[in-house]
Amino acid sequence: MDVSAPLLEVRNLTRSFYGVHALEHVRLHVAARRITGLIGPNGAGKTTLFNCISGVIPPSFGHVVFEGRDITGWRTDRIANAGIVRTFQIARGFPRLTVYENLLLYGRAQPGERIYAALLRTAASRRREAELIDKARDIADRLDLTRVLNMPAASLSGGQKKLLEIGRALMADPRIILLDEPVAGVNPSLARDIARRLRALADEGLTVLLIEHHLDTIAALCDHVVVLAEGRNLAEGTFAEVGSNPIVQEAYMGRQ
Repeated sequence: MDVSAPLLEVRNLTRSFYGVHALEHVRLHVAARRITGLIGPNGAGKTTLFNCISGVIPPSFGHVVFEGRDITGWRTDRIANAGIVRTFQIARGFPRLTVYENLLLYGRAQPGERIYAALLRTAASRRREAELIDKARDIADRLDLTRVLNMPAASLSGGQKKLLEIGRALMADPRIILLDEPVAGVNPSLARDIARRLRALADEGLTVLLIEHHLDTIAALCDHVVVLAEGRNLAEGTFAEVGSNPIVQEAYMGRQ
């Protein structure tokens, strides 16, 4: 892949529901090792765009290109295996399982997935189990989840559930994470902590595309910001550039 090319590119993506355009010729370029913000008023089409990129729903028209490959219409599991992993507005997972079990469950190449390896407990399967255990503990430590590692996910605070959602995504060895409102409903102190941890991940080479309504978080985190409104591209640039754009201000606050 050309190193100057975007890691993820959306080309003229359109998605219609019963004849109504939720997205209309949307364009998006996400550079590697950067945090790109996707903002816009409610109903702008942000989550629909994430759904099209991650394979939850197919686009009606247009293309999604990842690492130079057209992945339009791929199944969600194939897209995840290629390196695109997403989170959701409402933290998912298994509420009765512990944090540790939730993390382990999302590791790649589970030895228990193959009957032969699961029954015979081969040396290779034991090595892979040990690798997944070490990875889960390392991610829990990085996200400050070690002290709740053996607690059921249902007992976590809202902020801890957001961190667990990020941790589960990291267990899948992503090249890019699509984060859907990672600090929504989180107190300001924990929101800053989540932002700091995301910045550290990007500095280590992870690419992040995030939807967020907390503009302070967008301003502090994002290298590049794309604005959608009514399913269309409205503006893009640095946060300062889009924030001072009168068209963006009108989309958010209306005319005076």
